[in-house]
Amino acid sequence: MSTEVNERLELANRIAVEAGKITLEHFRNSTLNVIKKGDGSPLTIADQESETFLRQQIAASFPDDTIIGEEYGKTDGSSPFTWILDPIDGTKSFISGVPLYGTMVAVEQQSGGDHRESLIGSVYLPGIDEGIFASKGNGAWHFIGDQSPQRAQVSTTSVLADAVMVTSQVETFGERDAMDVYHRLAKSTWYSRTWGDVFGYLLVATGRVDMMIDPILNVWDAAAVQPIIEEAGGRFSDWGGIGRIDAGEAIGSNGLLHEEVLKLIGQS
Repeated sequence: MSTEVNERLELANRIAVEAGKITLEHFRNSTLNVIKKGDGSPLTIADQESETFLRQQIAASFPDDTIIGEEYGKTDGSSPFTWILDPIDGTKSFISGVPLYGTMVAVEQQSGGDHRESLIGSVYLPGIDEGIFASKGNGAWHFIGDQSPQRAQVSTTSVLADAVMVTSQVETFGERDAMDVYHRLAKSTWYSRTWGDVFGYLLVATGRVDMMIDPILNVWDAAAVQPIIEEAGGRFSDWGGIGRIDAGEAIGSNGLLHEEVLKLIGQS
């Protein structure tokens, strides 16, 4: 791993945890004010404080890097590196007092290709004190609390009928007129659950479920989990099978089932 990448990975891991812990100051707080954004998604002061902290830390260490965040947009830089931030992935869980939300930090390196891929991903779920991080070519590493990180590995399930599928919200399939896709996948797998958002991808990367399907998502929802899934031995792609973070949709799987999932999705 180059020094440039290693330094950014170390910072990503540190600030993901620290920003996640900032959100705990507002978690399950009865006085928390929730704002509905233009797209209907929720926003809280915890999202804003967490992203502000992340941006300050990145700017202090790498002032020439570009930063893209869910809440405060894009700050242009001159280096080939772009940080992609989601201060709280799973805000609906957060405002409901459900601890299955996380802070996501990713780094993308300009490649000149026709689609975007992440180089680094780090996520932390403060409500359960669990996280996972990866950089391309260096594996994915999972930790709980103060335990030393352990190598993460996807499941070995090779039969779709034995597989567990998770998604963030069933209704989002309907929002893109794809409820038939959800029903085909649900009927073809052992069972499905809405243990979604970043937690769903963490479950895939640690071998606890076999696939995570998102019919709609933003680049900051996908950026951190792509290298994590891939470095854990799985596969991350859009619904057409291309490995990218900017498609507005995603499949994260153990890799063994990926082609079958793509075929089910592609059926008319």
